[in-house]
Amino acid sequence: MSLAIVLTRALDGMDAPPVSVEVHLANGLPAFSLVGLPDTEVREARDRVRAAIQTSQFEFPARRITVNLAPADLPKESGRFDLAIALGILAASDQIKPASLEGHEFAGELSLTGLLRPVRGALAMALKTRDANRTLVLPTDSAREAALVRNAEVLAAESLLAVVAHLNGHDSLPRPAVPDAGSEVVAVPDLADVKGQMEARRALEVAAAGGHSLLFFGSPGTGKSMLAQRLPGILPPMTEGEALASAAVYSLSGSFDIARWGQRSFRSPHHSSSVAAVIGGGSIPSPGEISLATHGILFLDELPEFDRRVLEALREPLETGHVDVSRAKHRARFPARFQLVAAMNPCPCGYLGDPRGRCRCSPDQVARYRGKLSGPLLDRIDVMLEVPALTADELHAAQPGEASSVVRERVRAARSIAMERQGTPNARLAGEALRAHAQVDDAGRQMLARAIDRLGLSARGHDRVLRVARTLADMAGAAVIGRAHVAEAVQYRRNALNSSASR
Repeated sequence: MSLAIVLTRALDGMDAPPVSVEVHLANGLPAFSLVGLPDTEVREARDRVRAAIQTSQFEFPARRITVNLAPADLPKESGRFDLAIALGILAASDQIKPASLEGHEFAGELSLTGLLRPVRGALAMALKTRDANRTLVLPTDSAREAALVRNAEVLAAESLLAVVAHLNGHDSLPRPAVPDAGSEVVAVPDLADVKGQMEARRALEVAAAGGHSLLFFGSPGTGKSMLAQRLPGILPPMTEGEALASAAVYSLSGSFDIARWGQRSFRSPHHSSSVAAVIGGGSIPSPGEISLATHGILFLDELPEFDRRVLEALREPLETGHVDVSRAKHRARFPARFQLVAAMNPCPCGYLGDPRGRCRCSPDQVARYRGKLSGPLLDRIDVMLEVPALTADELHAAQPGEASSVVRERVRAARSIAMERQGTPNARLAGEALRAHAQVDDAGRQMLARAIDRLGLSARGHDRVLRVARTLADMAGAAVIGRAHVAEAVQYRRNALNSSASR
């Protein structure tokens, strides 16, 4: 009877614990059992591992084999445990030295010939093993992805035979070369394409500078979606930490593309998307659109058309920056530090307030339509602005606007001021940090007090006005928030409140 423990990372959540693979050999009729809540794909590892060990010219023990995947209450899925199971069996049968496994973690799917196939989540695993000061052994293709994590000890292997040769001290596994990341340049629509709409362009710049959530409302064809699609082009470049966090989520979902490393994601799910698709979920939880938009943009067009459960589920992630997906036997936490941008029509037909009288919606229809957006959700949106329809003369007379590159430099300068001062975008200021860094002069404080009294702002609404005002002050190069900054920040909320007065 012998025992070997080989660690491999569980990836059902960013904070999931490692899974230990324990192998026990006993006398009796030959049998191979897996315990520890394995799913079908993991249970099928028995046949893959047996064939891989035998075709690699190792002896497969003709004894009773029990493989325990611990912790027992964590569901196990995917083929990434194959390599760890195979090494555990070889160590338990004294074909490799158990001591050679110390300080290592292994993940990889085995083919029947013993070759290693890539697994999803390599970059997320590398982040965890780096923090744990352990060496991670991965299939070659997956190791290239994991090499993006600076200071992580990653080794690349082509086959089970190569891993065993490394552990037995015969041939060392190579370290993967850092790939040429971010080589694909994605064409981003330019803000210069937008004619007129100076107030909307200003709101977009403010949202970009502070990382604020944004809601555009107005009739169809006024440019709401067009403006939102140009937000990525004016955002500052991602930091290395942001790029790693974003890439880790894509790695977990199996859709990471090295060529697009460091580029902010722009996720635009259709309004028919389910709660699980947007928030995350499944029998074994997987990241949803809000997690895939981490350090990027989540654009929800036709906002009231989304299922109300989807909209209400956005409330907690907008505040906390993460989402907890719980199931009967499993709980996973995924990052969700996204910038929400939304667009909506003023009524079901879209033409409420049109001077030509095209709207035929009754007050009840308008109220039901706008009632799909709850007060608590709207309270979490920092900037809300109406995008008016332009006349033909205004469109023809409109001069080309500033290009995205020009606006991006102003956004970068304002964002840099905030990062140097407090280490986080203004949209994330809270508590003591908000009071310390969002100082308001006497005139601004009086205006803010009047706004709270007249508009009935909640405590959350007060803080959000203050955060936007802090961004406006940074854009103006002011150390203290003044009356003009407060007035503009309040206007972004009063516009929305006035437009919703008929609800």
